[in-house]
Amino acid sequence: MDLNLVGRVALVTGSYRGTGSGIARVLAAEGAEVVVHGFEPGQAGGLIEELGAPARAVWGDICTDEGAERVAKQCGPVDILVNNYGVAVGGNWGDDGAEVWMDAYNRNVLTAVRMTRLLVPAMRDRGWGRIVLVSTIGATRPGDRIPGYYAAKGALPAMTVSLARELAGTGVTVNCVSPGVIATPELVEMWSSQAEREGRSTDWGDIERHVTSVQMPTLTGHIATVSDVGELVTFVCSDRARQINGAHLRIDGGAADVVT
Repeated sequence: MDLNLVGRVALVTGSYRGTGSGIARVLAAEGAEVVVHGFEPGQAGGLIEELGAPARAVWGDICTDEGAERVAKQCGPVDILVNNYGVAVGGNWGDDGAEVWMDAYNRNVLTAVRMTRLLVPAMRDRGWGRIVLVSTIGATRPGDRIPGYYAAKGALPAMTVSLARELAGTGVTVNCVSPGVIATPELVEMWSSQAEREGRSTDWGDIERHVTSVQMPTLTGHIATVSDVGELVTFVCSDRARQINGAHLRIDGGAADVVT
C-alpha cells in the first residue's frame, strides 16, 4: 500500500531515542523527509547517520518557549508533526507537590501545544497537514502512581478533538495514538535482568509470555515494539487515513479492555 509520503517533511519530537526513533524510522522508510529532534546539539546524530539523507537533525528544549521556537526555525515548514515527546515524571499522591504536577503538564502537554501553535499555520496555508499526539493507555486506565503524568496524558485526547474541530475543512487532520507497554531497549533490559534474578528463562519469547500474562496482561500475548507504534502513526499520517480525524487510537494489545 502506497502511503504517498515521499517528499513530506515530518518532525517527530523527542525522536533521538525510544518510541520516537521507531516512529522516525518507519516514516523514513515510507519516503518522508524526517526531522529528528534532540534536546541538545548532536543528540540526534546517531539516528541521522542510520537513516541517511534526506533525514536531518534539529535541537532545542521544547519545554520552553524559546527552545520550541529554536526547533521550529530549524525545521522550516513541515507537513507532519508527531508530538511524541513526553516523560513519566512523578511519584505518588502523597509525595508529589504542585511543582511535580506542573512539570508533568509542561513536559507532556505544553510541549505539544508549543510545537503545534508554531507549525500548524503553515500547514493550514498549504491545505494539507497531519498532527499526531502520542499519549498512553494510561489516559484511559491510569494507575495509582505518577498521577500527574496520567492526568497530563489524559488531556491529549481532549486536545485532539478540540484541535481537529478548529482545523475542520483545512486539509489538516489531528489524531491521538496511545501505546500500551512498549519493548524499548530499557524495558527489555529491565525484564531480562528481572528474569535472571528470579531464575527464569531469559529467552525473549519466555519473558514476553511472562510479562503479558503476569505483570501487564494483553489479549494478544505480545508487547508492542517501537516499530509497531511507528507503523500506526505513519499510516495515520498518510493520505490513506484522510477520514481518520479527531480519533483516539490505542495500540495496546487489548490491555485497556474498555469500550471507548
